[in-house]
Amino acid sequence: MTLLSTVDACFNNALDLTRQWCTIPSVKGDEQALNRQASAIVDWLKAELRAEIVSAVAPAGRAPVIHARLDVGAATTVILYNMYDVMPATLQGWSADPFAGGIVDLPGIGGSFVARGAENNKGPLTGMLWALKALADAGKLRVNVEILVDGEEESGSSAMRDYLADPACQVRPSVSAIFPSFCEYGGGAPRIYLGFSGIAKGEVRVEGGAWGGPRTAIHSSNAPWIANPAARLVEALSLIGASPTGALDKIAIDAEAAAVISTLAKAFDPAAELRFRKTDTFAIEGSGRELLEHVLSTTSFNISSLESMPLGADGVIPHGARAGFELRAPPSLDPADFLADYRKALANMPGAVLTIADSYPGFRFPAKAPGVSALLKSYEATAVAAPQIWPWAIGAAPAYAFAPHAGSFLLAGAGRGGNAHGIDEFMTLEGFRRFIWSIAIWLDAMAEEGEAP
Repeated sequence: MTLLSTVDACFNNALDLTRQWCTIPSVKGDEQALNRQASAIVDWLKAELRAEIVSAVAPAGRAPVIHARLDVGAATTVILYNMYDVMPATLQGWSADPFAGGIVDLPGIGGSFVARGAENNKGPLTGMLWALKALADAGKLRVNVEILVDGEEESGSSAMRDYLADPACQVRPSVSAIFPSFCEYGGGAPRIYLGFSGIAKGEVRVEGGAWGGPRTAIHSSNAPWIANPAARLVEALSLIGASPTGALDKIAIDAEAAAVISTLAKAFDPAAELRFRKTDTFAIEGSGRELLEHVLSTTSFNISSLESMPLGADGVIPHGARAGFELRAPPSLDPADFLADYRKALANMPGAVLTIADSYPGFRFPAKAPGVSALLKSYEATAVAAPQIWPWAIGAAPAYAFAPHAGSFLLAGAGRGGNAHGIDEFMTLEGFRRFIWSIAIWLDAMAEEGEAP
């Protein structure tokens, strides 16, 4: 029986498990649902995979960090990382109940499973686990596996980062770590990211008070002599990031990154990228290579929400206003440094308060990092097009936290999903099958990578 036929037999089971776990609304703040989802994962790991549960502790006020282990006595150990928290969703606009799920024939895409978490990331989580189980049950697993499942990925992974940073952390030294996901973005070529950007999240807030502004909303006729917290917020936001993209700073592209970008630019399709991003035009002009160099090298301050209090008011001076933000920086630049400077600038603006919810730096690995060649092999066997290799992702993931434990941390997997965080989040059925194959092939190929340092 071939490797692919062994894994293919588990497709329906993986789809059923995805459906089951997507019914659990494990969103941030719903402690009961998060614990329920964590318990379901632990129960499955013990009953179906017969894995050792190293830890499944819920730090005070945070979602459980799950660490399990499958030891087959191999010379090589790898890490499989994934997540079980999802974003909120309502029924409005969905083709299927987001917390029940359903098979939908999406226009231009085809047969897909639609649910909150289908793509991000319960589909990849269950596909990853069933690929592992299929190999283990068939006696074809040739690597030891450390399994780490995060319940706070959508809010910064602070509990997982703390777990990995603990001097007593029991994660075994590993050749490579991967974050299995659907990497055929927009149905295009699969991507390999050799690193990730850093991120900081928080808010800037202004409340009426001693500095000025009303303590409760008042009639707007008072505008000539009463300060407006919303106007003060706009003033505060003008102190960081250039309009319209919030650009702050740029890094120089080093020789290795430049070589990767040069190859990437040959296959990069700006028009396809815009379609995938549901956008009509880029904020800057330039060739494909220039666009890539700019997006990869630039630190930006993004305003993700902007509101005054009370919401939806008319004809008033609001008593307060807030802006939620994300500050993203490429590897070698720390988001915390930019916010430290911003805090100093706001010190001269009474009423404006900066709150940082979380922050961590980016991290990158070399082009020949362990795990990359095995991932290329998996894409060669399963993907629909030649892969794109990026020097790092414009998105953030806590790669730096894995670096002391593994020779690389890579987003990995064939298959197509979409609409993460949005309406009709989906994974294609055909892509899910290939995704499971790709993870199994990567696991098998990693047996040849050798022992961890």
